[in-house]
Amino acid sequence: MHAPCLRRTIWTWGSSSARTLHSGRAAFHTTKSLSSRPPASNHHDTPHPAPRFGEHRHDAHATSHQRHIRHEPPRPRRIVIGITGATGTVYAIRILEILRQLGVETHLVISKWALATMKYETSLSEAEIRGMASKTYTAKDLSAPIASGSFQHDGMIIVPCSMKTLAAVRSGFCDDLISRAADVSLKEDRRLVLAVRETPLSDIHLDNMLFLRRAGATIFPPVPAFYTRPASLEDLVDQTAGRMLDSMGIHTDGFERWEGFQRQPAAGSASRRRTAAAINDGHDAESEVPKASMGAAA
Repeated sequence: MHAPCLRRTIWTWGSSSARTLHSGRAAFHTTKSLSSRPPASNHHDTPHPAPRFGEHRHDAHATSHQRHIRHEPPRPRRIVIGITGATGTVYAIRILEILRQLGVETHLVISKWALATMKYETSLSEAEIRGMASKTYTAKDLSAPIASGSFQHDGMIIVPCSMKTLAAVRSGFCDDLISRAADVSLKEDRRLVLAVRETPLSDIHLDNMLFLRRAGATIFPPVPAFYTRPASLEDLVDQTAGRMLDSMGIHTDGFERWEGFQRQPAAGSASRRRTAAAINDGHDAESEVPKASMGAAA
């Protein structure tokens, strides 16, 4: 009775033979190697070694992909403006008007709730407001140029800035174009002005403002100034809008600036003088009212 037949094949990597053991006897059979490849016939078949760092390969393939690098052509000054649903659209409108007069390129984004709020604050339509900007985008267009850090601009202002947008920028949860563009401005170390509009302020609001201030943003509540003795709402808006532009590095002469205490305060604009005259006339008329009549009116 014969012993059981053992058959084992041993493959040698890179070899052209296989060794077969059969019935205790060794036999050699020529087989195809697993990694066989024809040897290089001459030195032209040997691949060129990769160039080391700093070296250039002088052949047609390398030179065909080379191109001359130049500086980008000069561009106009660019400002990104975001309008959110908080009250204060009039400030954004005035800033758009000023920047258009100065020839500054503006990129405008209006949120969904800003479109709803502005109907109560201005007689201008959405189309008229968008027409003041150089380029406009919808709030959900996250493919817009201003959503990328490679798009160059000179700063962004969110006016007015709602507490929702403030929280989104603080947390980095940028699900719309306004918060994303603000996030890009911070990471690219560009100017970011937040005209926050809320009152009173909670601990959460104050903490978000402090965090973003430390991150590099400018917190600019639209607080009016009265040392200029404004005679109209337009005077208040002009002064606040001008100060916001100061924070963006754009300085204008469209409002009265503080120059120290004056012995005789300036008379101001014609509208202020007319208002003062009307007030004085009213006071004079009241002084002529008989005391009995005044008492009856009270």
